[in-house]
Amino acid sequence: MGLGVTCSSGRCPCPWQRLDSKFINNAIFNAVIIELSLEIKSSFSRAILPLCPKLLLTSNFFLSLLRQHETVIPNELPLIQEVTTTLREWSIIWRQLYVQDNREMFRSVRHMIYDLIEWRSQILSGTLPQDELKELKKKVTAKIDYGNRILDLDLVVRDEDGNILDPEQTSTISLFRAHEIASKQVEERLQEEKVRYTADCGFSFAATPSFALFVNLKNVVCKIGEDAEVLMSLYDPLESKFISENYLVRWSSCGLPKDIDRLHNLRAVFTDLGSKDLKREKISFVCQIVRVGRMELRDNNTRKLTSGLRRPFGVAVMDVTDIINGKVDDEDKQHFIPFQPVAGENDFLQTVINKVIAAKEVNHKGQGLWVTLKLLPGDIHQIRKEFPHLVDRSTAVARKMGFPEIIMPGDVRNDIYVTLVQGDFDKGSKTTAKNVEVTVSVYDEDGKRLESVIFPGAGDEAISEYKSVIYYQVKQPRWFETVKVAIPIEDVNRSHLRFTFRHRSSQDSKDKSEKIFALAFVKLMRYDGTTLRDGEHDLIVYKAEAKKLEDASTYLSLPSTKIELEEKGHSATGKSMQNLGSCTISKDSFQISTLVCSTKLTQNVDLLGLLKWRSNTNLLQQNLKQLMKVDGGEVVKFLQDTLDALFNIMMENSESETFDTLVFDALVFIIGLIADRKFQHFNPVLETYIKKHFSATLAYTKLTKVLKTYVDNAEKCGITDQLFKAMKALEYIFKFIVRSRILFNQLYENKGEADFRESLLQLFKSINEMMSSISDQTVIVKVRSLQFSILGPTQRHVQIIMEKLLRTVNRTVISMGRDSELIGSFVACMTAILRQMEDYHYAHLIKTFGKMRSDVDFLMETFIMFKNLIGKNVYPFDWVIMNMMQNKVFLRAINQYADMLNKKFLDQTNFELQLWNNYFHLAVAFLTQESLQLENFSSAKRAKILNKYGDMRRQIGFEIRDMWYNLGQHKIKFIPEMVGPILEMTLIPETELRKATIPIFFDMMQCEFHSTRSFQMFENEIITKLDHEVEGGRGDEQYKVLFDKILLEHCRKHKYLAKSGENFVKLVVRLMERLLDYRTIMHDENKENRMSCTVNVLNFYKEIEREEMYIRYLYKLCDLHKECDNYTEAAYTLLLHAKLLKWSEEACAAHLTQRDGYQAATQGQLKDQLYQEIIHYFDKGKMWEEAIALGKELAEQYENEMFDYEQLSELLRKQAQFYENIVKVIRPKPDYFAVGYYGQGFPTFIRNKVFIYRGKEYERREDFEARLLTQFPNAEKMKTTSPPGDDIKNSSGQYIQCFTVKPKLDLPSKFHRPVSEQIVSFYRVNEVQRFEYSRPVRKGEKNPDNEFANMWIERTIYVTAYKLPGILRWFEVEISPLENAIETMQLTNDKINNMVQQHLNDPNLPINPLSMLLNGIVDPAVMGGFTNYEKAFFTDKYMHEHPEDHDKIEKLKDLIAWQIPFLAEGIRIHGEKVTEALRPFHERMEACFRQLKDKVEKQYGVRAVVSYLLTLCFLDMWDSLKFQAVVYFSIIIPISGHQTIKY
Repeated sequence: MGLGVTCSSGRCPCPWQRLDSKFINNAIFNAVIIELSLEIKSSFSRAILPLCPKLLLTSNFFLSLLRQHETVIPNELPLIQEVTTTLREWSIIWRQLYVQDNREMFRSVRHMIYDLIEWRSQILSGTLPQDELKELKKKVTAKIDYGNRILDLDLVVRDEDGNILDPEQTSTISLFRAHEIASKQVEERLQEEKVRYTADCGFSFAATPSFALFVNLKNVVCKIGEDAEVLMSLYDPLESKFISENYLVRWSSCGLPKDIDRLHNLRAVFTDLGSKDLKREKISFVCQIVRVGRMELRDNNTRKLTSGLRRPFGVAVMDVTDIINGKVDDEDKQHFIPFQPVAGENDFLQTVINKVIAAKEVNHKGQGLWVTLKLLPGDIHQIRKEFPHLVDRSTAVARKMGFPEIIMPGDVRNDIYVTLVQGDFDKGSKTTAKNVEVTVSVYDEDGKRLESVIFPGAGDEAISEYKSVIYYQVKQPRWFETVKVAIPIEDVNRSHLRFTFRHRSSQDSKDKSEKIFALAFVKLMRYDGTTLRDGEHDLIVYKAEAKKLEDASTYLSLPSTKIELEEKGHSATGKSMQNLGSCTISKDSFQISTLVCSTKLTQNVDLLGLLKWRSNTNLLQQNLKQLMKVDGGEVVKFLQDTLDALFNIMMENSESETFDTLVFDALVFIIGLIADRKFQHFNPVLETYIKKHFSATLAYTKLTKVLKTYVDNAEKCGITDQLFKAMKALEYIFKFIVRSRILFNQLYENKGEADFRESLLQLFKSINEMMSSISDQTVIVKVRSLQFSILGPTQRHVQIIMEKLLRTVNRTVISMGRDSELIGSFVACMTAILRQMEDYHYAHLIKTFGKMRSDVDFLMETFIMFKNLIGKNVYPFDWVIMNMMQNKVFLRAINQYADMLNKKFLDQTNFELQLWNNYFHLAVAFLTQESLQLENFSSAKRAKILNKYGDMRRQIGFEIRDMWYNLGQHKIKFIPEMVGPILEMTLIPETELRKATIPIFFDMMQCEFHSTRSFQMFENEIITKLDHEVEGGRGDEQYKVLFDKILLEHCRKHKYLAKSGENFVKLVVRLMERLLDYRTIMHDENKENRMSCTVNVLNFYKEIEREEMYIRYLYKLCDLHKECDNYTEAAYTLLLHAKLLKWSEEACAAHLTQRDGYQAATQGQLKDQLYQEIIHYFDKGKMWEEAIALGKELAEQYENEMFDYEQLSELLRKQAQFYENIVKVIRPKPDYFAVGYYGQGFPTFIRNKVFIYRGKEYERREDFEARLLTQFPNAEKMKTTSPPGDDIKNSSGQYIQCFTVKPKLDLPSKFHRPVSEQIVSFYRVNEVQRFEYSRPVRKGEKNPDNEFANMWIERTIYVTAYKLPGILRWFEVEISPLENAIETMQLTNDKINNMVQQHLNDPNLPINPLSMLLNGIVDPAVMGGFTNYEKAFFTDKYMHEHPEDHDKIEKLKDLIAWQIPFLAEGIRIHGEKVTEALRPFHERMEACFRQLKDKVEKQYGVRAVVSYLLTLCFLDMWDSLKFQAVVYFSIIIPISGHQTIKY
């Protein structure tokens, strides 16, 4: 049973099958077409049944022909709603543009908004006539669509009346076609707007815009002294070539145009410019001035001098790119173009042009041209109509050298552009090079000159011969002069270009005796009948007697180019002259280039054979076949002639069918060309041809017959491809058929009407039968036809389509590349089938396969296909309606297929691991696709999608969760592979989805734990994947909180996972904190912040022993250093990787070689390569000491392990150079700076922390501070170097403290005897970790007699976490718990000492502060404050774990012991000054002190000091301490007597 032919009721569902009873006469025929069109469009709008392909389109064409019979009742309310919504959406973007200071786009949007507001008011007024209302509606929708595109908003698809299509009421195929049409229209509008001057311009552009540059020459201010030619043209400076003809104005020696009538009318238009010219990066307006007169201006004896010579004078150049692009529009503004004279009169004009373009300024001395310029839209006919005040019949027209982008029928052109390029002429018998003048003329084969066929420029009359510019005594002149040769078409095949060369003398008497010394020529028609090829031609220069050279018969039989000479077996490169007949081939050379712009002359022999088919009918079949191999660009240039030839062949062989199929195929080929995106702007040309130039009255019979033959034989081999192409071209085939029939009716008054209807009916029946075929041969044709089929859906019809076509279409989609022009059509057809399927169809689908294996294969290929389509959508991102409709259909299909998985492939026997795996990956890919991420959309778009489709992510996410829990015992098979996809799903920023899916992680942990008693695989995978996902932009603070909360709740309830699970969760949360910090800062312009974050992350991975991730971030850090030229730091970073490797033959794991540049099989090989690179970076950073140390280690390997003496010798040479550099090269010493970042306004990784920075070479503190403040423009620089208080640290602002610190020399132990300062100087600023800062501090009032009497020095020691330089140019000042204890004890002792000193110096001081200080220390609850230190540091366990801290512990004990004599002195003073009322308090304090003293002296020894020597003893004590690791402490040294002690 054929599809759609009959139905169960016996009624025919196809409206067009009633044609034979209704086609009674032409009037009824027209009425039926209208009825059918409306019936099809309204009743069966959602169907996809494969009946008559393109019938809808054909019906629409009929309808368009008869549109006057249809009544249209517009409903404007939806449009008003759309305008209102659009204005709201644009206004938000408009505000953002204002904030971003995007002025140009801001103004554009403002104009569009104003237009829409005005037009909306006009529509609401209800006063517009119907036709004006319709036009206004088109303007409104066009403006909305254009605005949406330039603002990157969604494409709006509309019906023919401009109303927005409802996807629920539109078939899938119709929706797809509507998107294609809308997208094409918007692209066309973009091109139109690009060349439009302002938003107020009312000009209408063609589909592909054509425009022209109007030039009005106001004046030439230039002291020439002789007559001159002013040649103006357009020039592409990047390609160094002219793109237009010249506009020529002849200027007199008196400073006025030679044609005085044109004094105020020197106007020209440079026409035929198109969209390709808009894309040029630069366009210049170039004016060349050629002096016409004497050889040299300084010669004054004019009677004896040769006159009329064309000599170079100078150029003027103006960049007109902004005018061409419409950015500048002021037709009244007069532009001054400065004049640049040639440096010497031998300077080539082309060279001067390029120099002027390259130069920023021209020293014009007031000389130049004054012009007005204006860009005009349209071709010359439109311009004359629209701008009669600018362009009239007297205005010169300078065409582009090349075709316009659209060649309309009737636009006949036959121009050949000839450019004199360059030559090389021997001086011969002369002592200097010749003054060569080239004369160009056109001769026929009889030697007769063609008169007035050469045009030196627009605005000038045609001439018979053209004389070149003369360059004085130049052996190799370069002219680059172009003329246009326009020869009648009938004379071209007999004509040739003739170039004669003559030496011109400055003396008139000598000049008259100079004859032509050489000649070159080239024929305009080649031996095969095609026109001279475009491009450069290296012509042969012939020499002979002057009279012989004037005789065409002397040279016409000779080769004209060096290529022809070689083809005839002669050498074209010989140094000696060759004789050919009566002519001699000269050693001189001469090059020209040609460009043919002709709608009648082709350079393609195959196309020529078709156009001249009558001359040799025996080759007609071959010519028709060869046509389809011709380049499309050549065919479209001769579109009208080619179509005329095809239909003439068909009509002149009307009694025979010999050529019908070949002509049909050729016609399909041409229509296919026009459909191609490259030539789609020729659509109007084809339409114009059909309406105005097509005249084949009997073509309809032959076209119908051939098409039917193809359809009837669709299943035969070799037919399918051609039929498929015909189906693509069906629209225009039917247009030709209909137009042919209309023309026939006009001549013969409806003769043969019945036969015509019958032929159409039989054609439709044949197509219907083809669609019912089950052959795989016709699948492509059927799918193509599906796009244009239209019929009401029924369950049975959908079932048949599903059974016969769905899998075939699926496989075709899978096999097609994304670059195929058909992929969108096939996906639309597949989506259309799925859209019509109901639950019954899905259930029935599996039954049709029969075998379990077939079910698996179908589901596999479907899942793979869906995932590929989702991952790389075939439709553009702005096709939102099409994409969302496709997603809705896919979601339903995925859920239906998931149901099949649960029912058929879940039990132990039939479980299919790969199938389930593919399902999960597909579902996650669907959920995470960009088109569903609502948070990235505007609120208006988000609301629309939620209202129409809901959040499909939640729907599929909940389904994934349920499918996971359905797996039961099979879950372990998906761990760890599914960890990444599930993580990707949970990171989607939708709260309910996250809450529903994060528990899957606990289920995975639990599942793996039950299987292996750990969840190590899960942990490793989630850490690895989390890093990639967060770096890619997923994850946020809310996710971190939810992950922490939900998983902790689940873990704490589990008997065995409570502790290990909690540790895991905290680990992941810590990682997320660092990764989120890193992501926030990684796009920061401040690379130092990015480096800090990178180090934070890599240190974390090192801490948790994730070597792969650790190495990954090492290379990120290394790359950042290389970008900043920090080669030393890059070397230290790579060294961390190298330290992970062994000098062994152990295999190199994949994660160790993360860079493509390393090719290593073993760890030893990789370490070798890394060392080589590190040494290279140390060398660039002038860290030769470090390079030598690594080199020694590497040399040991080369010498004793690898035995690679060649590498060893090279390495030793490098080391020798490094040693020499150390002692001879002066290296700059960088300064070091302490920088504190205080305040809550800073990021957490630097907030309230102090860092030591290594400055750049020769960087002063002022420059360093400026760099810091540039990075933090809102920060305030602190004016003091004292540590800030809590008020600043807790403030919301940003405060930066910066000062220079001095590195403390830590000389390596190997230098046990004095060495050269050049060697030691390296260690003064490198490999340093301790830094000091000293500042004077005054205690008490200033002594007027001696300012040093109370001057103290405060010295602060800073110790960094790592040595500098290192993997960063800065490190944080770090203090360990033990060092903090030492600092605290020291500060306490200092405090006691200071207060004792104050009471000794001033007995009248109040006693209360001393009482509180002493009691707070000796109180039994405090016991000196060191009890906790004893518990923490003075234990055997701590000593065993930290043997390196032995010296520091001894220092701490010493400080505790020294506290006792300080306290004793304080209590002594307190006893002397205490009042009787406080005596009991003092006695209790003394008792506590005795108890403390006994304990300390017993454990830490006795320290004794007398009070008046307290200060000096303290100094001695301090000198003995020599702290190695105290990080941040100060000592204050009093001045004894009147001497300053500088410490």
